[in-house]
Amino acid sequence: MARKPEEEVVNYLTEVEELAESLLADKQQIVDLDLKRNRNREALRALHESTEKSGNVMVCFGNMFIKFPNSRTKDMIQKDQRQLDEEIHKLYKQLKVKVNRLNEAQGKPELKGFNLSPLTQEEMSVIEKTLKS
Repeated sequence: MARKPEEEVVNYLTEVEELAESLLADKQQIVDLDLKRNRNREALRALHESTEKSGNVMVCFGNMFIKFPNSRTKDMIQKDQRQLDEEIHKLYKQLKVKVNRLNEAQGKPELKGFNLSPLTQEEMSVIEKTLKS
């Protein structure tokens, strides 16, 4: 049984809408994670500038404040930062794939240069050495 043209249009629009919503949800999640990462950065800076290097600090967990050693608190926040960085990086990779799928569904060409990745520290040092020579 052949599909009606109206059904094909509805299916096409549904697919495009779902891809766009998924894309927007990922972008919002990146923004939320980045806000959390910035708050962690502020907390690390406050701990670093704290006069009591070896003392305890008050840490908020949900709606409770708990005293923790300064060094242990720094370690927990740094671990959380690494996890946030990994999750944001993973979302950015997924975002690229989803943008390409959305463009493909809309019949648009693939974005050029969108799959570029930054140079690593090693690659940068090699370039700097080459330029100095």
